[in-house]
Amino acid sequence: MPSVSISSANATTTRSDVLIVAAAKSEKAVSVLSPAEEVASAFGRSLQPTLSTLGFEGKEGQVAKLPASGVVKSALVIFVGVGEDQQPTPETLRRAAATGVQATANANSVSIAFPTEDDDAVQAITEGVVLGSYRFDRYKSSPDDQTVNSVVILSDRSRSKAGKAAVERGETVATAVCMARDWVNTGAGDLTPPAYADAVAEAAADDKVKVTVWDDARLAKENCGGVLGVGRGSDSESRIVQVAYKPRKPVAHLALVGKGITFESGGLSIKPGSSMMTMKCDMAGSAAVVAATLAIARLGLPIRVTCVAAMAENMVSGSSTRPGDVLTIRGGTTVEVHNTDAEGRLVLADALVVAAEHEPDYLVDVATLTGACVVGLGERTAGVLSNDDTLRSAIPRIADEVGEPMWPLPLAEEMRAKVRSSDVADLRQHNPKPVGGTLYAAAFLREFVGDSRWAHIDIAGPGFNNESAYGYVPKGGTGVAVRTLVATAQAIADGELD
Repeated sequence: MPSVSISSANATTTRSDVLIVAAAKSEKAVSVLSPAEEVASAFGRSLQPTLSTLGFEGKEGQVAKLPASGVVKSALVIFVGVGEDQQPTPETLRRAAATGVQATANANSVSIAFPTEDDDAVQAITEGVVLGSYRFDRYKSSPDDQTVNSVVILSDRSRSKAGKAAVERGETVATAVCMARDWVNTGAGDLTPPAYADAVAEAAADDKVKVTVWDDARLAKENCGGVLGVGRGSDSESRIVQVAYKPRKPVAHLALVGKGITFESGGLSIKPGSSMMTMKCDMAGSAAVVAATLAIARLGLPIRVTCVAAMAENMVSGSSTRPGDVLTIRGGTTVEVHNTDAEGRLVLADALVVAAEHEPDYLVDVATLTGACVVGLGERTAGVLSNDDTLRSAIPRIADEVGEPMWPLPLAEEMRAKVRSSDVADLRQHNPKPVGGTLYAAAFLREFVGDSRWAHIDIAGPGFNNESAYGYVPKGGTGVAVRTLVATAQAIADGELD
């Protein structure tokens, strides 16, 4: 990933391999936005007809490349369209920065001259650069070596400490997203629960956090029957990993819980072969909460965080959990299993109880949980369900601000009765009817959060992009929810969710 810095240097005199500027669509001509107006002036009257010949109209996501030919000090100028808005939002700038960086080739140094009216814009541009530069080449015999090494943001905000801090904040958050992407993209054979737990411990080694790992023996001692029940068909042991961040004077306590199914075969309720191909991604929720926790710690936010990641591999063998089996969750609640392919809620049950025992002020879980959420909201929007009106409205709003679409869904009371309808146990794991699957799953999870102010984020759609890359979102693991969780923690620290 490129290093990012900020400078007040002039766009026309900055020496770099590539200069990227923002251009907006207008009725008569393309408008090159501040602080790059001088670049347009330097090209003179030929700029508009040249851009027109190239078919560039300033539409969002459009790109035009012009050799500078000595007009400015950079060798190449890339114009990136931002649409009709003369004052682009942070999300528009984030996407534009990613688009510009992705349009470069064989460039070592890049300068970006985009509008930066506030520090949020600086952070967004930084995030766009890092996220747009992401590559996963662990398994490539010839990794791509054409990535940009350094990027400088040209902005007057470089003269303030806040502007420089915005760059550092953007790098920290975006790097955490890329960490989550790496874990999601890693083959399940290389990221078994024990290997995943080791990877988390290694990633957290230099941070002011404490990592605690429960293996199978400890899970049995702690009565975590959900995690053990899901993982007992695998040759790999299961894990619960806790990452604790405790600043000196925290203003609040946030618990984050993530589903970490490192591979999901469906168990004895086995999936079709084609549906297993991307099931290494079923741990995306755990990747998001761990990465967000590390980012919160690195940012030094004055908020205590207790992160609980439940890791298991749902496989088929003679020891697999059977439909009709009864599992005992930590705390004593018994659950009748009806569909072993609905395993995520079982591991989350244990993890939610563990998190609730720490008595947090807020409890948020993230999981690739239900196909029903994808049916209802599509592949790019997550669902948010909560027992708290403030969280149910605030999390989608915060998510929208950072560019991660989320939509509130109801905790339907009718589902509570269905969850409690088992003839042989306290709870029934799976909906007896093929309707309201997301609502049923959330109602099941609610049974394990106690009195906590709790929200559930279902990222079954946006957790993994199986289509073409778009904006700063690559194909494969997306790292979705990391930025929302960090921004939510900041909002809590600022007292916005009291």
